[in-house]
Amino acid sequence: MITETRPLTRRFHRPARTAATLALTLLLTIGGAACSAPTADSVAPYAVATQDDPAFQGTFRHEFADVDGVRMHYVTGGSGTPVVLIHGWPQTWYGWWQIMPALAEHHTVYAIDLPGLGDSTGTPTAYDKATLARYVHGLIADKLQVRDAAVIGHDFGAAVAFQYASQFPGDTTRLGYLDLPLPGPAIDASTYRTLSWHIAFHSQRRIPEAIVGDDVREYLASFYPQVSFEGTAFGGTSDRSPFTDGEINEYARTYSRPEALSGGFELYRALEKDVRDTVSAAPVRIPTLLMTAQGQVDAIRATVDPRMTNIVRAVDVPRAGHWLAEENPQFVTEELVRFLDG
Repeated sequence: MITETRPLTRRFHRPARTAATLALTLLLTIGGAACSAPTADSVAPYAVATQDDPAFQGTFRHEFADVDGVRMHYVTGGSGTPVVLIHGWPQTWYGWWQIMPALAEHHTVYAIDLPGLGDSTGTPTAYDKATLARYVHGLIADKLQVRDAAVIGHDFGAAVAFQYASQFPGDTTRLGYLDLPLPGPAIDASTYRTLSWHIAFHSQRRIPEAIVGDDVREYLASFYPQVSFEGTAFGGTSDRSPFTDGEINEYARTYSRPEALSGGFELYRALEKDVRDTVSAAPVRIPTLLMTAQGQVDAIRATVDPRMTNIVRAVDVPRAGHWLAEENPQFVTEELVRFLDG
């Protein structure tokens, strides 16, 4: 029995030891891979939205810079002549992500978060567009030493871009103005607030924060379709949103900060100051591209003509409501590339 048991014991121990060794090796390999692979918790919040897009990640990087007491966040990448992209409400730099790679093929792109919004932190001295333009200029021209930028803005970002070009004409080569009636000589603040229920609502003190603050994501998700193509703001009945759940989540992430939520509404509360600043602003004489929602080009051009004297192209974006870059990214990209390379 003893002489037969020993060989059997040796015969079974060897495979057991081998299996244990393999199991341990596999466990260590999996554990090592898990430790080295990025996880959702290890990715900065501002990078989560694009972490699954290797082409975007390989081209663009997130940066921060301090400008007059505000820590400004921007995303930059590409090479060539500089292009500054300025978002409106309720968006952030992320509103440009679909068209940034094409622009970066021939340009150095700077997509910024306006002071106090997105992942920019701190409170600007005011939210009128002339003041915000000075913060953007402080970042682009003073911090980054870029003094030959094409400046493109959408929504309230378009008004900021206008003010940038008006105040700093020597540092601006081209102006892209996307889908915003310009508060100013053609439309005063009280009239502006009658253009849509949300403009009047957002202009109120404290009330929007009290109502929207309970569920920012639900409010944004409900708002986006209204000013989309054939949405209720354009006299239609569509409730389709051009935004994915992931995109809405990204905007809700930043606007859920109480400071950012209030900052977004302050963009509307500054309308009286915006009108005065536009009236007193120097006319913009550099080449300007005007793009609007389908059917809106004549109405919006009437508000910008008094202050933009060199509109080289004015065009509706087909089958697009207010969200030009989301609703027809190919058309918007082609127009911008042609304009910037022209």
